[in-house]
Amino acid sequence: MSATRRLVLAAGLALAILPGSFGQMAHAEDPTEIRLDWATYNPVGLLLKEKGFLEEALAPKGIKVRWVQSLGSNKALEYLSAGAIDVGSAAGAAALVARINGNPIRAVYAFSRPEWTALVTRKDAGIAKPADLKGKRVAVTRGTDPHIFLIRALQGAGLTEKDAKLVLLQHADGRTALDRGDVDAWAGLDPMMAAAEIENGDVLFYRDAAANTWGLLDVREAFAQAHPDLVQAVIAAYERARAYALANPQALSASLVAATKLPEPVIARQLERTDLSQPTIGPAQAEAIKAAGIALQQAGVIPAGTDVAAAVDALLDTRFNNPVAGR
Repeated sequence: MSATRRLVLAAGLALAILPGSFGQMAHAEDPTEIRLDWATYNPVGLLLKEKGFLEEALAPKGIKVRWVQSLGSNKALEYLSAGAIDVGSAAGAAALVARINGNPIRAVYAFSRPEWTALVTRKDAGIAKPADLKGKRVAVTRGTDPHIFLIRALQGAGLTEKDAKLVLLQHADGRTALDRGDVDAWAGLDPMMAAAEIENGDVLFYRDAAANTWGLLDVREAFAQAHPDLVQAVIAAYERARAYALANPQALSASLVAATKLPEPVIARQLERTDLSQPTIGPAQAEAIKAAGIALQQAGVIPAGTDVAAAVDALLDTRFNNPVAGR
């Protein structure tokens, strides 16, 4: 049996098993609505929204689903902190910093292992390495994986944020600023980064796949405590969408094309850098996020007295791991 076929069967089994297990988990009275984000950096979530798998699963309970767009991890984490959404998509390191800063969230699912960020410049800018950013204008979205990636890249070159001139913009505006020449470099994010490569010939002058922290599904801690059955329902629906995406890559691409209005070659580049095969929360995410946390602590972004390992443990919640996911 092929790996894709096993994933499809596993997702179906999860959906068949989960409703019967809901009653075994204590929970508060069901809400009338569950609120999730959708984002172009979360292809599985985008496909889930399009296919209506979660709406289908929750219809018997009379629970509606409301989708809110996130333009970056910073926005998803802001919405979670404000209680505007119950479940949101964010990079692992960004979620860690938010958790350390008092945002009560738990990461319950890995929607992707992407290389979704790199440092980008125009081909004629004369920038070839992070050290060249000293004194340069760099567009970045604070509180996101690209921002954390930039900090770590500068740190590796013996620099800090203060050595560059950061221009704080949302991701799409950062790309526009680079195109216009308003900035010298940009801490990019896919799919805008892929579009900059293909449409403008922009250069990803510094890449490090290992320094991209995972795409994680985060839940408000209070919501997870009160409604563990609904968290599990969301994860089961995500698993169904993930299996569908792997079995139907053209459908995944079409979903992204429709949402982003970007051409297929751009989306193909984004998906080349997106691994959907490892959804279970565990040591792999912990290792990547801890490494980022320690680097940020050394850079002074995270307070020196913070127990980074303990903070990572507090962020990652393995209670909702699906025992058949990925088999």
